[in-house]
Amino acid sequence: MRELGSDAYLSRYDTGPLAARLGNTPQADGDGQAYRGRGLIQITGSHNYLACSRALFGDDRLLREPMLLELPQWAAASAGWFWQSNGLNELADKGQFTAITRRINGGLNGLEDRLRLWARAKAVLCVS
Repeated sequence: MRELGSDAYLSRYDTGPLAARLGNTPQADGDGQAYRGRGLIQITGSHNYLACSRALFGDDRLLREPMLLELPQWAAASAGWFWQSNGLNELADKGQFTAITRRINGGLNGLEDRLRLWARAKAVLCVS
């Protein structure tokens, strides 16, 4: 439910271009740790935490309590919010797995693993 990584790894969310894109402050002030990926679909960065918070709670509480996304109810709800707000159902209906992966991760890192898991899930659910 929470992205793992060393301080050095998470520092890329704290300063620099990625941090700015995620809405984190430009200072090395801990935003990278505070707004690391959380939930079933890793909500990352203060922009995403705020948008998710407004959708789920109608306020900015996730900025004050980001660890709420580690609780099962909010981890699942945040994934549903992300899925819906990013138009992923339409892509899923068309079988556009790669496009979904890009929208969630910004790239194709780990795609082969996800394709294997997807094939296994379809087999278990008897979906062709």
